[in-house]
Amino acid sequence: MALACDVRLAKRDGGRIGLPEVNLGVLPGLGGTQRVAKIVGNSRAIEMMARGETLSFEAGKELGLVNEIFPADTFWEQVTLYARQFCPPHKAARAVGLIKRAVHSGAELPLGSGQALERELQQQLFQSEDAREGIVAFNEKRMALFAGR
Repeated sequence: MALACDVRLAKRDGGRIGLPEVNLGVLPGLGGTQRVAKIVGNSRAIEMMARGETLSFEAGKELGLVNEIFPADTFWEQVTLYARQFCPPHKAARAVGLIKRAVHSGAELPLGSGQALERELQQQLFQSEDAREGIVAFNEKRMALFAGR
């Protein structure tokens, strides 16, 4: 399930990550075989799944399966601080959402079609209040304060 997430955060010494389904005689479902291959490459993905291994979060981070590992004693505070960096007033929420859409949808398209989608989404953003604020703030050499509009 973690592989279906855009960002994967882990608690130090809080567990392990992997795809051990082969140990039950089945393969990883819910898109696991596809998602892990896109993250770590086909060869490493096949090896991981065929061996049924699980990894420490540190090893998972080296492979790109984990984005950040936070200490157990301050885990939720760190997660909250981490999440806030993607939200107004620090970032334009609509732009973050459309970035996610461009990446996820574009990954399923040929390059030219993905770029066309990107241009369409960029056009939508250029019409937003947040884009106006971002451009004005840049020209005024100040931090933008996004409102999520």
